[in-house]
This record gives sequence, C-alpha cells and structure tokens, in this order.
Amino acid sequence: MDPAVTAPTTPSNSPVPARAVLAARNGVAVVFAFNGLAVATWFSRVPAARDGLELSPGRLGLLLLAMSVGAILAMPTAGLVTQRLGAARAVALSTLLVALGLTVAGVSAGVAGSLAGVAVGLFALGYGSGSCDVAMNIEGAAVERRLGWTVMPRFHAAWSLGSVAGAGLGAGAARLGVPVGVHLGVLAAMVFGGTLLGVRAFLPAALESAGTAAARRGRLLTAWREPRTLLIGLLVLAAAFAEGSANDWVAVAFIDGYGFSEAAGAAVFGVFVVGMTLGRTLGTVALDRWGRGPVLTTTILLAAGGAGLAVLANSGPVAVAGVALWGIGASLGFPVGMSAAADEEEHAHVRVSVVAVIGYTAFLAGPPLLGLLGDQVGTLRALLVVPLLLLPTLFLVPATRPPAAGNTGVPARAGSVDPPA
Repeated sequence: MDPAVTAPTTPSNSPVPARAVLAARNGVAVVFAFNGLAVATWFSRVPAARDGLELSPGRLGLLLLAMSVGAILAMPTAGLVTQRLGAARAVALSTLLVALGLTVAGVSAGVAGSLAGVAVGLFALGYGSGSCDVAMNIEGAAVERRLGWTVMPRFHAAWSLGSVAGAGLGAGAARLGVPVGVHLGVLAAMVFGGTLLGVRAFLPAALESAGTAAARRGRLLTAWREPRTLLIGLLVLAAAFAEGSANDWVAVAFIDGYGFSEAAGAAVFGVFVVGMTLGRTLGTVALDRWGRGPVLTTTILLAAGGAGLAVLANSGPVAVAGVALWGIGASLGFPVGMSAAADEEEHAHVRVSVVAVIGYTAFLAGPPLLGLLGDQVGTLRALLVVPLLLLPTLFLVPATRPPAAGNTGVPARAGSVDPPA
C-alpha cells in the first residue's frame, strides 16, 4: 500500500495517497511552466512593442508599470481567495485573465497601435499573473511539505523553463517577422489550455470551513505585523527586483547598449532565464545539503557580480556571460522566500500573500525607476541599480531560517514521500 500523507487543504485526519501528492507535484510544475511561458512571451516582444508605439525608455517604463499595478492590486487578497475557492479554481480563473490580457496587449500593440489598449491588456495580465502567483505558490509549498524534501525551487525552475520557451519563441517570431498580435494571441490560448490540464492534478480542495470572512481578514492583518514575515518580504522584494529588471530591460539594454539586433536581444533574455532554470534545478540539492542561509548568501553575491559584469564588461560576449551568472544568482531568492513564508501551514495563505505583496512592489517600482534612470544614463548603465540593491539583502537571509526546525532547507514534516534518486 502507498504511504499516506496529509493534504494541505483537507482535514488533518483525511490522508491522501503519496501517488496523489506526486501527481500534484507534476500538476504544479505544469502550471508554473505555463505561467512562465505567458509572462516571457510578453517580455520577449517588448522591443517590438516599444518600436511600434515609438516609446522612449521613460514612457516604456511607465507602460510596463500597468502590469505591476495589476499584480499589486491582486495580491493582498489572493491568499484569501485561494483559501476560499481552492488553489485549482483560483489558478484556473486567474489564468483566464492572463490569457485575455496577453491577447489584448498583443492586438493593441501590433494591430491597433493603441497605447491605452496595451496598458489595459498589461493590467489584466498583471492582475491575473499576480493572483496565479500566490495560488500556485501556496499549492507548491503545500506539496513540498508533504513530499518532505525541497522542491519549491524546481517549481520555479519549471516557470523558468516556460520562460526559456517563451523567449525562444519570441526570438524566432521576431526574426521571422510574426506580428505581435498573432504571436501573443496563439500563445495565450496555449497557456490557458495547458494550465487547465495542470490544475486537474492539484491536491483536494478544502473539506472544512476555513473560518468566517472576518476571521480570515484578521489573520491577514496579523501577518502584516509579524517581523519575520516582513523581513522575508524584503528579501523577496530584492530578489524580485533582480529578476524583474532583467525581464523588463535586459533585451532592450543589450540592443541599446551593445548594438544587438532585436532577435539577439531576445536571445540574451533567453540566456538569463536559462541561468535561472539551471540555478533553480540544482538549487534544491544545495538547499537540502547546506540549508537556506549559506545557499542564499552565495547566490545573492553571484547575482550582484553577474549584473555588474553585464553592465561594465564593454564586450558583448563577456556581458552575456554576466547575464548568465546574474540569472543563476537570482534564481533562488523568490522561491526560497515563498517556502519560508509557508513554513507553518496554518498561516501559509496569509503569509504568502503578504510576502508576495511586498516582493511585487519591486515590479511596481522597478520599471519606471529604471526607465527614468535610463533616460539620464542609458538603459544599460541603469541596471547597475541591481547589485546596489542586492548586497544589503545579505543581512535579511537569517529570516528565512525555519522557525522550529533549524537552518535546513525545509521544515520538519510528520510524513514524507521518498525523494527521487
């Protein structure tokens, strides 16, 4: 008989077979991958949208702000919505909004030439992606606890793999001259269909009431006053800025700063996400062996050094190598922060929401900050903000230590599924 583990959203006396947890692990990975595909599809065509709308770096930064505003508005209540609807339904509904936003942004940029239309599409894309981000991280953390070994970075690696695919398809579409509207519309349909398949394997929805709406809101307000939760949020903010600045600007920066073509700029973005994928895939082994503190310290230093090299190299190939190091170094801050916020399952929904809101502030402030700075010093030089922000976050790393299990990668569990060989 299969060993049993406790599902995160079922009563504690209702076991779920280990094979169901493994299936949920695969389903979560699929959802992460398609979410990454959706976001990278847009970012890979930012240069084309910028040129089609004839935007300066400053105006482009303000346009990208629409996506961040949507995400920030979604996240304060996304955890409560997930707790009420269940992760599967929350992910499905939010991904529908992602697909609609991606389509509207593509058609507005490539066909209508409407700046307002692109902003509306990006707002919807951000709102849906922000909601989905919280829901899939809550489900991922719950699965990780049941497995008994670190897996959250691999979920984020799946997101990065989706980003690699999105960047590759974007580079190919740019090279072949595929219209932005056609490209984004087709990918939106793929994302929605693939996500629906993934959520079918999620763990069972709650069988017990999670309390009144007032009680759920009270738990959310309490989480905003917890020092550990807030410190983790600040760490995730810096990690999100390091990741998001590359997503938003690395392709444009290499086009403007190193004279790369649009297709080559999209390929450099692909190098970044390949680095992210590699770091997240190998990072699970490192976290289980050495713990969160040493691994995060090492990767933060690597990200800061790589970003600095990408800007200061004065050589295209060397700068691309810096982007790869930047991606590897930036790979673990966000997923480890989400795991840390969800260490105690009883409070996971509200704490993940709080950490996500703080972290996504980077996506709110990052695009206009780097865009306006780019107007003054150039887009490439503006990216020096990344290492300057990362280095102080070394003092926040101890906050990720599990509250009752020492400095290990994951907290102690009552039951677990054997890790892969």
